[in-house]
Amino acid sequence: MKILNIQRMSTEDGAGLRTTLFLKGCPLKCKWCHNPESIEYGTHIEWYGIRCIGCLTCVKVCPENAIAADRDRITINHTKCSTCTVCVDECPAGALESKGKDRTVKDLFDELIRDKAYWGENGGITLSGGEALAQSAEAAELLKMFHESGVHTAVDTCGFCSRADFDKVIPYTDLFLYDIKIMDGQNHRFWTRQDNTVILQNFDYLCKRVQDSGAEIWVRTPIIPNATDSEENIGQIARFLNNRADKWELCAFNNLCRDKYERLSADWEFKNEGLLTKQKLDRLVAVAKAEGALHVIWTGNVQ
Repeated sequence: MKILNIQRMSTEDGAGLRTTLFLKGCPLKCKWCHNPESIEYGTHIEWYGIRCIGCLTCVKVCPENAIAADRDRITINHTKCSTCTVCVDECPAGALESKGKDRTVKDLFDELIRDKAYWGENGGITLSGGEALAQSAEAAELLKMFHESGVHTAVDTCGFCSRADFDKVIPYTDLFLYDIKIMDGQNHRFWTRQDNTVILQNFDYLCKRVQDSGAEIWVRTPIIPNATDSEENIGQIARFLNNRADKWELCAFNNLCRDKYERLSADWEFKNEGLLTKQKLDRLVAVAKAEGALHVIWTGNVQ
């Protein structure tokens, strides 16, 4: 599996205390993405300025001449970079990191099952991303190992995949965290670069399948300023869901990922956006409830 990182003691990726395995690669390109380093499937190198001591060792050892010193920062030409990781190995301060490692399913299971002691009865393992189902065969193999070990399993998905991908993991998944961001197809394409038809059809399909498997579905809608936060959008999602989800979270926007975009030398159009207000989120919950939603809440930090 191509993994990004492992996050322990997680409380936001399902019930209880969890270990979240973040995978690389996502078919969507959401403009607000809070994990931009997870979008591309391959490995890439990132520079952490706070650790850098300015020795320029990375510039000297890069065989592709893909690293340059620009005033008080290091820039990486990702087009030229071959991800050989020589710079990562030679950096004395650990200011360069390789994002995207290949791990076997067995190796990951052997490491992560050690966390079982602190998961308790309600916690467990969550596969996230990127898009967890972009590596569905390996994901299913790993989930099966945990399922057979009595561990609660969760899959975080944007729903943009094949039904066959869902079929592989349904027998071993106790909880699906399903993102539904925008109901209008044209707006969805603008903000994510993909149509939402498959996502909505897969949600219908998943709802039918979990009636037999017994899995839960929690829908999550990121509330992004001027993108997903309209009352019209929330009302449309509420009508589509029709209370088929066990829980619906309106996840408040935050800008904590700004440094990630800087490390990728990418501009982020939401970098100057502040937190949403409690009044705004309360209003959106009220809109959802007016459309009959019974299990809707908002989560996250507010002004």
